[in-house]
Amino acid sequence: MRRVLVIGSGAAGKTTLALRVGEITGLPVVHLDKLHWGPGWVMPDGNVWRRRLEDVMSGDGWILDGNYSGTLDLRLARADTILFLDFPPYVCVWRAVKRYIEYRGATRPDMAPGCEERLTLSFLYWIWTFRRRRVAAMTQMIDEQSRDAAVVVLRSQKQIDRYVNTLRTGKAGQLGPMHGE
Repeated sequence: MRRVLVIGSGAAGKTTLALRVGEITGLPVVHLDKLHWGPGWVMPDGNVWRRRLEDVMSGDGWILDGNYSGTLDLRLARADTILFLDFPPYVCVWRAVKRYIEYRGATRPDMAPGCEERLTLSFLYWIWTFRRRRVAAMTQMIDEQSRDAAVVVLRSQKQIDRYVNTLRTGKAGQLGPMHGE
């Protein structure tokens, strides 16, 4: 476990899981939202974004927190571990609302400077439809481009907590290539 992707719906808990895994493994955590966005939610040129990402991935070890399907192929090609949070939409929407209340008017630590927390109907819709519209395509990409990577699917907070505990005790290899109930 040296090159880890943490992917899944918005507000599923990717950042929190990435930080927990980083604490255990000592791997640096890179928040893709922080790497991608400029102040005031300005989107970078596609080539600039890809170069930033390639620079980060040139390192020996990392944990990348975030989706960004347009560059998922680059990350899948380098990852040895994929942690896929597949939570029910209502859980993610609830977490997005809670996060908005907590950080309203401020910038989260995992975001670029000048990107104050926001909650839009289009973001809530993206979260609500993520499972139906995106999971199958992401799963197919993982199957096609990450044959050697360990894929861990986590569908509840309880499963995340158990998985993190297996990392702490050194028993993560006992989970097998796919995990989830």
